[in-house]
Amino acid sequence: MSLLNLTLKVWRQSSANAAGRFQDIEARDIPDHASFLEMMDIVNERLISKGEEPIAFDHDCREGICGMCSMVINGRPHGPEKTTTTCQLHMRKFKSGDTIYVEPFRAKSFPVIKDLAVDRSSFDEIQRAGGFVTVRTGSAIDANALPIGKEIADAAMDAAECIGCGACVAACPNASAMLFVSAKAGQLNSLPQGQPEKTRRTLGMVREMDAQGFGNCSNHYECEAACPKDISVDWISKLNRDYLCSAVVEKEAVAGGGGD
Repeated sequence: MSLLNLTLKVWRQSSANAAGRFQDIEARDIPDHASFLEMMDIVNERLISKGEEPIAFDHDCREGICGMCSMVINGRPHGPEKTTTTCQLHMRKFKSGDTIYVEPFRAKSFPVIKDLAVDRSSFDEIQRAGGFVTVRTGSAIDANALPIGKEIADAAMDAAECIGCGACVAACPNASAMLFVSAKAGQLNSLPQGQPEKTRRTLGMVREMDAQGFGNCSNHYECEAACPKDISVDWISKLNRDYLCSAVVEKEAVAGGGGD
């Protein structure tokens, strides 16, 4: 085990409306086998022992599956390791003497709560606008009653890997949420269970995304590069097609006086 001596430049901001600044914090004798969040814990314990305000940051599972650990590390969401969440990033990826900049995810739709913690409830509103299927909640159906091809099942599982962390938004120069929305909608739109609500789901999620103030996708593909679960931008193309078809269906239903 090696010990690292680091300089942290951590963004400190008391609330969404307060002015923020970088604070220089020495992080000495950090074990190289510690995760990034464990390093932050060590720093916070030392700050508290000196009577100083600890750094606020989000975390939960620390297993790379909940999406809470949203930090921009040296300018990259979740840090320098590709397809890795902040909580799964280890300090052996850094060298003793390094200066590390730690910032919150920056987007108008992700207002700062405090320091490195941001409010990502806008993602919850997008999910609520259409990320569901209507299913019978009685006894389980027979396993072979609704056959699903392997290619479709695999594709839906690929989209379902999205953990909703928001790295795609933080990486995008337009703060677009298209990768997140396309994965969440695409997962359900791919499956037979999701077909009855497909039109309503697609229109609802995209329109709620716009209402929440996210920017437009302009094909920079920074979202895919920053995604810790390696969600493909192919889902964005599929969402665009689904949205166009859904808008046509809606227009024809309105013109004909029909429903959804």
